[in-house]
Amino acid sequence: MKLNLSSQIVLNKVPVEFYRPQTAVDRSELTRREKINTDIFASIEEGAKSIANSIEAEIKNKQREGRYCVLGMGTGLSLTPVFQELIRKYKEEKLSFKNVVVFNAYEYFPLTKDNKNSSIAQLKERFLDHVDIDPQNVFSPDGTISQDSVQEYCRLYEQRIKTFGGIDIMLLGIGRIGNIATNEPGSSITSTSRLILIDAISREEMTMSFGTGEPVPPCSITMGVSTILSARKIFLTAWGDEKADIIEQTVEGKCSDAIPASFLQTHNDAHVVIDLAAAGKLTRIVHPWLVTSCKWTDKLVRSALVWLCQLTHKPILKLTNKDYNENGLSDLLALYGSAYDANIKVFNDLQHTITGWPGGKPNADDTYRPERAKPFPKRVIVFSPHPDDDVISMGGTIRRLVKQGHEVHIAYETSGNIAVGDEEVTRFMHFINGFNQLFEGDKDEVIKNKYKEIKEFFANKKEGDMDTLDIRTIKGLIRRGEARTACTYNQIPLDRVHFLDLPFYESGKIEKLPMTEKDVEIVRNLIQTVKPHQIYVAGDLADPHGTHRKCTDAVLAAIDLEKEAGAEWLKDCRIWMYRGAWAEWEIENIEMCVPMSPEELRAKRNSILKHQSQMESAPFLGNDERLFWQRAEDRNRGTAKLYDDLGLACYEAMEAFVEYKPL
Repeated sequence: MKLNLSSQIVLNKVPVEFYRPQTAVDRSELTRREKINTDIFASIEEGAKSIANSIEAEIKNKQREGRYCVLGMGTGLSLTPVFQELIRKYKEEKLSFKNVVVFNAYEYFPLTKDNKNSSIAQLKERFLDHVDIDPQNVFSPDGTISQDSVQEYCRLYEQRIKTFGGIDIMLLGIGRIGNIATNEPGSSITSTSRLILIDAISREEMTMSFGTGEPVPPCSITMGVSTILSARKIFLTAWGDEKADIIEQTVEGKCSDAIPASFLQTHNDAHVVIDLAAAGKLTRIVHPWLVTSCKWTDKLVRSALVWLCQLTHKPILKLTNKDYNENGLSDLLALYGSAYDANIKVFNDLQHTITGWPGGKPNADDTYRPERAKPFPKRVIVFSPHPDDDVISMGGTIRRLVKQGHEVHIAYETSGNIAVGDEEVTRFMHFINGFNQLFEGDKDEVIKNKYKEIKEFFANKKEGDMDTLDIRTIKGLIRRGEARTACTYNQIPLDRVHFLDLPFYESGKIEKLPMTEKDVEIVRNLIQTVKPHQIYVAGDLADPHGTHRKCTDAVLAAIDLEKEAGAEWLKDCRIWMYRGAWAEWEIENIEMCVPMSPEELRAKRNSILKHQSQMESAPFLGNDERLFWQRAEDRNRGTAKLYDDLGLACYEAMEAFVEYKPL
């Protein structure tokens, strides 16, 4: 069973030669804008294996010389795949770590003696406790010392690194603001180990690493930038769409203390190792015509012309031969004969993505429509990772599908219970208890006892404490009720509303369980029952908590199993990916765009607002301060403006989709 198909979505649009050049000459040409050696892999697993192989080679080389191999390590989640591969090498290939010395890159400060979420505790849990490294060879800053002792302690930590001859390989992740270890923006290239205040965005990322919701301490004792740069070899890893922007700034931008990771540009043996999603903003991936000769596919031509329009501030049909020649696109003039012919081609391509009939228009010529006319009406399943992603990402389209007579099913994949604040539970419990007093004469002992139990739990609850199963169940019920209300508002019968409650989500913590075959079978049972003609699935893989990716992987794995089984229904089914909560599709990749009038956009907002627990008090808004309904409207209006700027129809807002074709 293929449980990571979402990682291959990007392969549909990136030729292999752009990210895995065959010769040194090709690589030199493609990477001319990259200031750090950057290796792009088709999957996280391949990238992690590449780093692990290099570490293995260094360990064995030092073993032959009878010397220690000194590793510096961070503890970010992006390093977990590398740790897993090293553990596999230890268990299956007998790679010994007896001669390895590890220096932990940072530690939270201040810490209590019994803190289970220390950085070194995470490093032990994810890696050190699973291999044969000597505990005496593991060194970490001490987050429990007094603040007066920190400066001297850091000096001794630096001295200890030098005692072992310096760091051979430094292994790091990168934060969303470009921090390495906890060297935040503003850190100097000459900085050594020291106490530093952790940025709010970094603390949010670290909370995810904790996996419990427990607050991250305000400070950290961290290796300095100069300490990191003194390592003989450095690997920096990043995976996923959410890291694409910061990777582009780190690799191709200016070397600046505004992005501490960019200091790696000064190192003679630093390597950025990323997957295709994290590489998505690098020039050779997104604008390859600027660095190499291209095989011009329809999608690449569209991408180039959209870029040219944005560069020249012109609509498509006003681009001239001069615009093409002055901006490195003369190849297209040779290919099409003139700017006019290329302009018309791309204008028509984009025009054909716009449709007010997302389920297909009956009795109409569908030659140039994104969806086929028949069958009509269609059976449709919208898979929603959380109980509000459906309306946030495609609320307008859902209303269109229902209004146009299609059989629309909404499948909520997770309970979303950890995203409900305690005050919501208190409010509902007040209501239930009051109801019991008013209409039952306070006779229902179950309600009375549960009300008292929950009040006592919340009164004694500390930050980071996991909710009881009963409270998590109540929080799940709250979100179910909101989802049903939104579906009723959108005129979807409740017998077509499905709560799948995939098991991987029910860890009770921010960090989820691994997605397994059990999750996939739940999804597969639904699609086998409905036999849809259309499936809508989250392509919004920049969700920082990873739930969207796991939910999408479950759907794609179920579809893959059906394909292998030769399911007849799948031959007449199209799969559309939506975005909206965390990002939006780039216009050059959009294959269906559904317009909304001002009234339709207002109705979409109303359906989002039915999810009251996710308004002002929603606990997981990420580093975007806007509420989800505001994000959705801004993105939908932004997409409409892009079409308008390119000289196409001007709408109030638009929802965009990309087709997924099973591999």
